[in-house]
Amino acid sequence: MQPLLLALGAGALIALLRTPIIDLALHIVGGSEAVLEQARRFLEIRWLSAPASLANLVLLGWLLGVQYARAPVILLVVGNILNIVLDVWLVMGLHMNVQGAALATVIAEYATLLIGLLMVRKILKLRGISGEMLKTAWRGNFRRLLALNRDIMLRSLLLQLCFGAITVLGARLGSDIVAVNAVLMTLLTFTAYALDGFAYAVEAHSGQAYGARDGSQLLDVWRAACRQSGIVALLFFGGLFAGRGKHIIALLTSLTQIQQLADRYLYLAGDFCRWLASGVICWTACL
Repeated sequence: MQPLLLALGAGALIALLRTPIIDLALHIVGGSEAVLEQARRFLEIRWLSAPASLANLVLLGWLLGVQYARAPVILLVVGNILNIVLDVWLVMGLHMNVQGAALATVIAEYATLLIGLLMVRKILKLRGISGEMLKTAWRGNFRRLLALNRDIMLRSLLLQLCFGAITVLGARLGSDIVAVNAVLMTLLTFTAYALDGFAYAVEAHSGQAYGARDGSQLLDVWRAACRQSGIVALLFFGGLFAGRGKHIIALLTSLTQIQQLADRYLYLAGDFCRWLASGVICWTACL
């Protein structure tokens, strides 16, 4: 209950203060007036989904923690498909442009939250957890909760700062560079989502092995995850981007100048997969 309440509270605060936050963000990013105006229109609507977005992360983590791995897959697939359908309808059908894209994401986020809460309710019933138990759960020590998640929060913050720096520096180089960065980051994000599946499995099974004080099982889990994720990164994504990268880019953008510029830097996505696989293989050898 505590993480969910914290997520909803932080999300509500972001939604309420979105105007000054957007002003500050756009001032830092810079760029042409036309691009900044479109970004403002998008963010004014998109950040209304902040409570749902943060709450969805909590639900995904909880569902993975109880080893109900099917539920996160369902949530992500349903949420993304709904987002795609709404994007096509609102942007191309109703010609709402960036506002339509933002509204589609907002609706998809809240729909995903509703489905996630229904799944959580089902699991709570199966495990015999009553409403009274939930009422007492939110009164725990928030300071202890924040201390427990301090390291992963700092890691995530630094990662987001890196992504933000890419956007800021790209905006100062022109709108075409921003668009190309978005296309290439989509490829890397696609890779990350696939490899996150191994990470989620490791988190759940490692917690079980650590709780049982079974060091050999813990090492077996790490070795298996490193080996399989390395193979996927190197053979599947490295080969996919090298062989079919241009076709994938053509699916992501119809603008010829963006396609040509993205093709020029496509090798970076393949190199990323190879570097990732090399690091994973080295770790596997050490283990």
